[in-house]
Parts: sequence; C-alpha cells; structure tokens
Amino acid sequence: MKITEPPRSLDQRKQDVLARLTRELDIWVATADQGGLPCLVALWFAWDGESVWMSTRVTNPTGRNLRDGGRTRLAFGDTQDVVLVDGDVEAFGGQDVPAAAADAFVAKTGWDPRQDSASYAFFRVRPRGVQAWRGVHELPGRHLMRDGVWAV
Repeated sequence: MKITEPPRSLDQRKQDVLARLTRELDIWVATADQGGLPCLVALWFAWDGESVWMSTRVTNPTGRNLRDGGRTRLAFGDTQDVVLVDGDVEAFGGQDVPAAAADAFVAKTGWDPRQDSASYAFFRVRPRGVQAWRGVHELPGRHLMRDGVWAV
C-alpha cells in the first residue's frame, strides 16, 4: 500500500474511532486465562458513548477470561485502519445488566442473550487506552486515550 494522504489530525482520528464504535457490528476480543493462554474471538457489541457492551457465555474461555481477568484488548478487523481499545471489564448476569445497555445491544444486533440461555452474561468494557492509525505515517500520535482520558 502506497501512502499518499497526509496523517489525520488527532481530532479526526478520534471522530473516526467513535464512528466505527457506532457503526461496526463485530469487534475482536483478546483475553488470556490465569496461566497466560490467549484467546481471540469476534463478538457482536454495542457502544453506549462511554463503554463497549458485549455478550457471551460465561462458561466459555472468553467469558471466563473476561470475568476473571477483568481486562481485555478490543480491535477492529481492518489492518489498514487499526483501532485498538484496552479496557477494564465488568461482568453482569442477564438479570443484573442495566436495561438500557441490554436494550441497546438487542436493538443493534437483533439478539437478546437474556432470552437465549442463563449461561450468557453481559460484559461492559470501559476504555483505558485507545490507539488508531492508518499506515506508518500515523504511528506518531496514535495514542488517543491514556488512563481513561481522551488526549483530544
């Protein structure tokens, strides 16, 4: 890929990240168990303006890792438009999840895990760090959020 466009401003990168969080349906979820065994899966998600909400079975490796580890890295699938989100995780049972979060998830995905199986849980990921870049020329300034605070 030949880079022909100038780097985006930090503000434009933030706006692009927020747009992807709103429009995308799937996000890659990276976790690890207590022994360090990695796990990477794609999950449906909803963005509420502050947090990413996902659902998966608490009995599978990703669900256990999210619940027990309390941290994750999220990524979008396009390697030409990289977005990485490092965040803290909080788990909610189907009866404990805030109604607004569950309803937004259902509205976006068309699926209600609360109606599927009791083994499904919801997971809120609060971003602590966000990086975004499109090519090596955007690597400087790729950190848009650190310690939960937007740089722009």
